[in-house]
Amino acid sequence: MTDDALDELIHRADLDGLVRLIDARCEHHDWDGLRRIRDRARVAVATGRQLWPASTLAEYRIALHAPAPWAVGVLTDDAGRFTIGPLSEVIAQHHTWDELAPELAARSDEVGLRARFVAHERALRGDVVDDDELTGFPAVLEIPVAPRPWEPAYPVATYHDGGGEFPSPPAPSVGPVVDLPTTRAETLDDPDVDGAVRHLVESWWVEGQGRVETTCVEGDAPAAVGALGLRRARFAALDAADALAWLGWAGASGGGHGRRRGAAAGRDGAWWVLGALGDLHHEWPPTDDAVEDLLADLRWWWWDADEPATGWALRLAVEDTAGGIAWAFNAGDAA
Repeated sequence: MTDDALDELIHRADLDGLVRLIDARCEHHDWDGLRRIRDRARVAVATGRQLWPASTLAEYRIALHAPAPWAVGVLTDDAGRFTIGPLSEVIAQHHTWDELAPELAARSDEVGLRARFVAHERALRGDVVDDDELTGFPAVLEIPVAPRPWEPAYPVATYHDGGGEFPSPPAPSVGPVVDLPTTRAETLDDPDVDGAVRHLVESWWVEGQGRVETTCVEGDAPAAVGALGLRRARFAALDAADALAWLGWAGASGGGHGRRRGAAAGRDGAWWVLGALGDLHHEWPPTDDAVEDLLADLRWWWWDADEPATGWALRLAVEDTAGGIAWAFNAGDAA
């Protein structure tokens, strides 16, 4: 189809026709033509035509499928606003860091902060990326780009032409229902942990219909969960890697109604929660030794209230065996 025909589709605001044209240009690897659809549909939106779905789909397909020079070209600050996930994560699926790095460097003024997110996304997918390679890009995500030995394999997204898959860690096998302490433990004020958890799942309660609450008590995990107002619960012990994987998944997710934030943002949020638990924010990012010392003192639990699992949920309890305190997190969003 010629660009004259494209202009006619734009003039008629024919979304179905534009989607068919996008499919055809992807099939024929006509990336220049796909970029023109994106650009002309975007201009048409400014004239009142509701063609943002066509513009969004075209730039999403470019990021997902086009070679690196075209894909990096859509990583501008105003792109991807309505895509199902951040384009920095979409582009990382089929492009290696070696392919992307020179293109990102050449367009550093255009891609801005997104370049660093792309690097982190590629590192989570197995590429070797050195922090020194990122010195030319704006500072964001202050944690090391390469996953550390104590970190898990965080779940990553798989994007398709018409959607995506966003797996969670394996569901823990909880034990039998137990009665929680009838006497409330002494609660402690911990705004750092509360703020870190709220930031982790911000899109759940800001963009969705979700909730988030945290408690901190002198005592153990059952006491912390009981301080949430529960009488009975079930527990499953988690190792630190599994707990961090759940934190990373929650931070990456948009919940039931929000936009996905991406695995890189989720990992960054998991680090921040861990830093709050260990009072490590004063020297950021923490060293491996500092984190490993902290993890040696923490015991992690998944818990539930013996209710059917629905929507998005993050229910963790953490015991600090050295300090004699415990926290419980209860965050969720409806489907």
